[in-house]
Amino acid sequence: MPYTLAALALLVVWGIATVFYQAPGWIHLLLTAGVALWVYGVAKPKVTEKK
Repeated sequence: MPYTLAALALLVVWGIATVFYQAPGWIHLLLTAGVALWVYGVAKPKVTEKK
């Protein structure tokens, strides 16, 4: 869940910067990082504790 929230925040900042401002090239790294976090959050293996 925290990875998804962080990814969503990065994607929102990237979207706002891209649409409303003349975004420099490095701002598009937020897109890459956001998607990478989102995929990692979805594909991360679940850790289960044994009792």
